[in-house]
Amino acid sequence: MKLFYRKFGQGQPLIILHGLFGQSDNWNTLAKKFAEQGFEVYIVDLRNHGLSPHSGVWNYQVMSEDILELINDNHLQQVILLGHSMGGKVAMQFAIKHPELLSKLIVVDIAPKYYPQHHTEVLDALNAVDFKVVKSRKDVETILSSFISDYGTKQFLLKNIYWKENSDLDWRFNLKVITEQIENVGELTPSNTVCYTPVLFIRGEASTYILDKDLDLIRDIFPNNVLETILGAGHWVHAEKPKEFYECVMKYLKPSHS
Repeated sequence: MKLFYRKFGQGQPLIILHGLFGQSDNWNTLAKKFAEQGFEVYIVDLRNHGLSPHSGVWNYQVMSEDILELINDNHLQQVILLGHSMGGKVAMQFAIKHPELLSKLIVVDIAPKYYPQHHTEVLDALNAVDFKVVKSRKDVETILSSFISDYGTKQFLLKNIYWKENSDLDWRFNLKVITEQIENVGELTPSNTVCYTPVLFIRGEASTYILDKDLDLIRDIFPNNVLETILGAGHWVHAEKPKEFYECVMKYLKPSHS
């Protein structure tokens, strides 16, 4: 599948993958900062998200192959692949399948383990919005508020609303397929082999996505790994602590960076 992406800068390719219900836009500011440091940065909309095509097939295998297609189409080599949450799972799957194409891997607040489905509240909220009836962003926010109390989560989801040509609102993401196949998001990262690509794992101090007890599994699959914890950050590490996140990534990619 030909994914939508934005590109900034010139230099070694750095591909950034968003998480569930995210889109490339979420990474614009950081992407431009990385581009200033001599990287050719690609921020990508994964399938069924943002401006990329929708599909009834949605799992880590096909999402990984979409990234392979993007890399091949752009003749990229020595790629640095950075993924947050679901995007981190895509990145790990890709690294295991195609390690020869990668220089380094950065996985943000996700482990290769199995995660039980925990998005019911968000999916119930999104599916409660009937765009045949609802005609304003404010009305959508009101409906979401009856399910979701966290302001940041609501604003994150509302960024996905757009006007269709017939003057109806809709979600950018493919809500039907995501709802039907949500179990796929928590899948264990399969590995019959060890991946020796250098990996930086970044976790938020206040997040429970990467626990100390997960480190043995990480080490088994990715023995060449470094773990950094960003103080005061939750799951959306890059959004909550962008300066600290940027410095952490740059220290890993360019150890002489200060």
